[in-house]
Amino acid sequence: MNAAPPTELSAPNPEAVAAERARAKKRAQRRAAFLRQIMRWHWISAAVCLVGMILFAATGVTLNHAGDIKAEPRTTTRDGELPAELRPALQAAEAAGGELPESVRRWLAEDLKVKAPAGPVEWSPGEAYVALPGPGSDGWITLETQSGAVAYERTDRGLVAYLNDLHKGRNTGPAWSWFIDIFSVGCLVFCITGLILLQLHAHARKSTWPLVGLGVVIPVLLILFLIH
Repeated sequence: MNAAPPTELSAPNPEAVAAERARAKKRAQRRAAFLRQIMRWHWISAAVCLVGMILFAATGVTLNHAGDIKAEPRTTTRDGELPAELRPALQAAEAAGGELPESVRRWLAEDLKVKAPAGPVEWSPGEAYVALPGPGSDGWITLETQSGAVAYERTDRGLVAYLNDLHKGRNTGPAWSWFIDIFSVGCLVFCITGLILLQLHAHARKSTWPLVGLGVVIPVLLILFLIH
């Protein structure tokens, strides 16, 4: 019996090969462009958030050990007397239940070196009380509407308390509140782009996902079994 002749393989279509190569090249170019964008956003967010992350990480430790960090509060007091020509404006503000007049606040800043903010005043008969809270400090000022006697006190709890209050946004004002919000968005961008980069390079680093999983499992176990 004669053997069957071998089957001839059909030659590849040059146009199909060229088209497949073009598609592969476009996919590679899109992947490279995507990777460049992710890396750009990653390093930009890292640069913008660097100092803030150091601050919030360090104050996370100091807040966690606040009871172990000793501080000696420093109290500053000042007394003065509101000029007679400014008292009618203060008395009118008391009658209206409004904020301190601009002229009174300007005198406090120039003569007592006290910056009284425009805002709510606690009025009692014959007296105005203005709370002056700040990060790492507490203070107040009282003004007697008839005699013009002024008393000021401020207690400063030190640098660590100041930084801790920045971490919490305590008595820091709207500008710092906006900074915290924007900083948080920047941290999210940094973390999400970092996760994408981990996924893109995980094939070359076998320990990537076990380490990511460990970062999830450890806090979950602590929450479930060691927090009461």
